[in-house]
Amino acid sequence: MMNMPMSKTIAAKAPEQPKTHLSALWRPALVQAFVKLDPRQLHRAPVMLVVELTAILTTVLCFIPDSAVPTFVAAQIALWLWFTVLFANFAEALAEGRGKARADSLKAGSEGLNARRQTASGFEIIPATRLRKGDVVRVEAGDMIPGDGEVIEGIAAVNEAAITGESAPVIRESGGDRSAVTGNTRLVSDWLLIRITSNPGESTLDRMIALVEGAKRQKTPNEVALDILLIGLTLIFLLVVVTLQPFAHFANASLPLVFLVALLVTLIPTTIGGLLSAIGIAGMDRLVRLNVIAKSGRAVEAAGDVHVLMLDKTGTITFGNRRCTAVYAAAGVSAKELAEGALFASLADDTAEGKSIVEYLRGLQPQPEPGIDALTAVPFSAETRLSGVDYQGRIYRKGAVDSLLDFIGLARNELPSALAREVDKIAQSGGTPLLVCVDGRLLGAIHLKDVVKPGIRERFAELRKLGIRTVMVTGDNPLTAAAIAAEAGVDDVLAEATPEKKLARIRHEQNDGRLVAMCGDGANDAPALAQADVGMAMNDGTQAAREAANMVDLDSDPTKLLDVVQIGKELLVTRGALTTFSIANDIAKYFAILPALFASIYPQLGVLNVMHLSSPQSAILSAIVFNALIIVVLIPLALRGVRVQAASAAALLRRNLLIYGLGGIVVPFVGIKAIDMLLTALGLV
Repeated sequence: MMNMPMSKTIAAKAPEQPKTHLSALWRPALVQAFVKLDPRQLHRAPVMLVVELTAILTTVLCFIPDSAVPTFVAAQIALWLWFTVLFANFAEALAEGRGKARADSLKAGSEGLNARRQTASGFEIIPATRLRKGDVVRVEAGDMIPGDGEVIEGIAAVNEAAITGESAPVIRESGGDRSAVTGNTRLVSDWLLIRITSNPGESTLDRMIALVEGAKRQKTPNEVALDILLIGLTLIFLLVVVTLQPFAHFANASLPLVFLVALLVTLIPTTIGGLLSAIGIAGMDRLVRLNVIAKSGRAVEAAGDVHVLMLDKTGTITFGNRRCTAVYAAAGVSAKELAEGALFASLADDTAEGKSIVEYLRGLQPQPEPGIDALTAVPFSAETRLSGVDYQGRIYRKGAVDSLLDFIGLARNELPSALAREVDKIAQSGGTPLLVCVDGRLLGAIHLKDVVKPGIRERFAELRKLGIRTVMVTGDNPLTAAAIAAEAGVDDVLAEATPEKKLARIRHEQNDGRLVAMCGDGANDAPALAQADVGMAMNDGTQAAREAANMVDLDSDPTKLLDVVQIGKELLVTRGALTTFSIANDIAKYFAILPALFASIYPQLGVLNVMHLSSPQSAILSAIVFNALIIVVLIPLALRGVRVQAASAAALLRRNLLIYGLGGIVVPFVGIKAIDMLLTALGLV
């Protein structure tokens, strides 16, 4: 492959991810609140569109004299109706604004980016925007990768800080499960030949920008269903309000049109209608801050309803690298002899296992160590399955049990009985036994094991309380898998897992009516990721896995799936909580407005005025003011989300009804009465 010099045209500075504070967002959000008054934008929120239309109607009625309603009171009602719409728009704009800065940064990093595209005669430099799926580009140290792709030749370190925020470079190479690269990341060493796997507008960067801007955010099935409910309630209350005037005429009376409009606005579910969009956008924003790209909002909601969580053992439940956890001396060998022999045999071993042995023995009993230059290293070989050093005429070796016994000329049945029992215990517990020898003399055994990550057992316990069952997926034999599963605290295990086994297990769970989440990174995980209700692929995995999944974790951290489930639950619980609060509000409003409207027509209804509001005008204005202010009060909760505690679905429902159902009844009684007293004291009614 021909060498090309680094081009300054291609290199670009990776953007830093901005830290956006809420205080820096409210000014542009306030401007957007007025921009969103355009009915063409507001039609996405049908309830708030109705409120805007009633605000327009009430504003017009302010200029039509009505002896029953002073113009000053009508003007206040119109003003608070406009504020209700503006506050709802403000909440949505605030939620959208949290991603604007990052989106602008990502756009800036991709502007003016060029690429070296391979042609029949060599390479040509073209704008990155002209690249198409299937094009092959060459990227060198210092260059920005011009688009999503798969490495087909070369190995290099890539800085993915522009996307993930992590400055530590990662290795990408052709073949295997670490061949995928992301556009707008920088190559920091060597060179890569990359086949582009996405067209303009379809890359991870483009999806991320669209997600944080909310530009292409589709409404999820849950939102659509909730919209249908809200529209239905609005139509019902509209029908009720329209029929009130004929009832009044039947009693030889009349109801002011301004009061009827106010009644409609207070009875329809304006609280959840005004905050629904903000809740959805904020939920997706929390996902983006986790560096997870969701291809659909449906996947996020499905994560909130997951019943079964399938997690790969290596790198998810365990660290992935075997570590030294103990050493066992053979009969007649002192602990010091074994420690020295194992330490020397591992000094030149630069594998994770070798380093863990050195670290363990240094902490256990410090030994004098020779310099590396004084050692003659014998690297591990797949043929011998041994490694070690030669030092001052002595031979230090460690390796697999059978291989080391062959090296010193012993048969397996000649292994000392005490040491043989320890070796068997290590294997049965899911660990890997290594033997150590010096000058052909057997010193003892080393216990290597794939260590379970700290805190993972507690996280699984929390998921269990939420009604989620965890399944560990591993290629280990059933005995080893069972030992690690018991230590990690998972509920079930799938051992000797093949792509067919994973797929069959997911289908079995789904056929029983359960939603399944899974993470993976290899091509062999693609069928299972596509079948799972929530499939999360690692960004550094294969292109097949990324295309099959409905989520991509840019940090390539499989444990992130636990956080995604938490965000999904928070999103669903937040919608449910605020919907409960919004509908419960209506009870107080009935007692506030209906007696005020009909007390003069039907004096018997005066007994319903349990709040003893000052006058009909005060009652209606107080309800309208409360209706607007409660949206403002709930904006932080909509953006932050309701925290989900580890509990069963029944317990969460009881808590939801107690706090937001009972609260939705009590708070309006207190709030409307307080506003009534304030309006009367200020002489505004």
